[in-house]
Amino acid sequence: MTEFKLKDLLEIKNGRDYKHLSEGDIPVYGSGGLMRYVDESLYQGESILLPRKGTLSNIQYVNESFWTVDTIYYSIIDKSKTEPYYLYRYLTLLDLEHLNSGTGVPSMTFGAYYDIPIKLPNLSTQKQIAKVLSDLDAKIEVNNNINQELEAMAKTLYDYWFVQFDFPDVNGNPYKSSGGAMVFNEALKREIPEGWGDGVFEDVANIIGGSTPSKADSANFTTEDGIPWITPKDLSNNKGKKYITRGEYDVTEQGIKKSSLKLMPSGTVLLSSRAPIGYLAIARETVTTNQGFKSFEPKSYFTSEFLYYQIKNKIPLIEARSGGSTFKEVSASTLKTIKIITPPEKVIKIYQTTAKPIFNKQNLLEKENQKLSELRDWLLPMLMNGQVTVGAMKSNYEGSGLGLVAEDNTKYGEK
Repeated sequence: MTEFKLKDLLEIKNGRDYKHLSEGDIPVYGSGGLMRYVDESLYQGESILLPRKGTLSNIQYVNESFWTVDTIYYSIIDKSKTEPYYLYRYLTLLDLEHLNSGTGVPSMTFGAYYDIPIKLPNLSTQKQIAKVLSDLDAKIEVNNNINQELEAMAKTLYDYWFVQFDFPDVNGNPYKSSGGAMVFNEALKREIPEGWGDGVFEDVANIIGGSTPSKADSANFTTEDGIPWITPKDLSNNKGKKYITRGEYDVTEQGIKKSSLKLMPSGTVLLSSRAPIGYLAIARETVTTNQGFKSFEPKSYFTSEFLYYQIKNKIPLIEARSGGSTFKEVSASTLKTIKIITPPEKVIKIYQTTAKPIFNKQNLLEKENQKLSELRDWLLPMLMNGQVTVGAMKSNYEGSGLGLVAEDNTKYGEK
């Protein structure tokens, strides 16, 4: 290993205001991430973006033309000394909070970054390690792109069937477009297919609230091997995913009993009902939640796949009708004012034959990405400090698609 200061490896540059630029296809980054797209770039090529103000832990890597605003620095990297992606991953392992120079908003100066000590292996080893890590990231990105396409398909399918009413008729033709009988529904104030009904969410799901066990008693919570306890913050961290397994904390049997928490089965649709309203996810296994939720357990012949988009489509209306003096909150009485359409059982069953496989594939890809992320994060510090070598990994994982795979039943990082 050779010791450097960060100033030996890159040159830091200030971001600039973008408001004078027009819309385009060049990404603009701030300390919080991607902001918008413009028609000019500030820099082209590989760069590590270092927060100047705000979230100091959000170090970003880019390898394209880009623009940065003044809350984040970009860098010009000396590729004769370091492999950019390797250095990026190295920096993500560091705790930079102690370097904060701001009295209010967290801030970092050129000098604070430049004085960070860095220990690097030779350039060839850096490139080998970067290849392993970037392959894992590339696989995750491929899965994310597939899931985005699947999400568009699932949403289009729902809208086609339950908004436009062009589900297949008895002859396999689009119902409404082919002249299927429609009747005006007074409650919904619109025409719906003959034989369909209206109702409220209580007609299609058991609506369940949550609670918080006393945090004064540490025996109410655990970080593993308890029952998942979900908060709106957990759904915020889960943004971009359709399913959730667990949050930051689990609750113990004691915590469940003392706070009368209700266990909700897999397939329950979780809706954050305050601070903020509108985060949505499907429980992958049995869960509990805090009081910031209204959760929908499908009943009768209704399904998670139907409820998910029925709720999602109503979120703007739910939020508009929510009350509260300090912050808005969705109450049980609010939900009773929201009128919904109730298709007959035979339509839901046919819908499921197409919708369920799409949801299952999304769930599978999300779980695979979780394992790949765990594997990457488990390997990262060991690769960086030399505990594991790329050569050893290749011999252990020879023949797999990436040179590495994430095992389904392995909890990386556990002894």
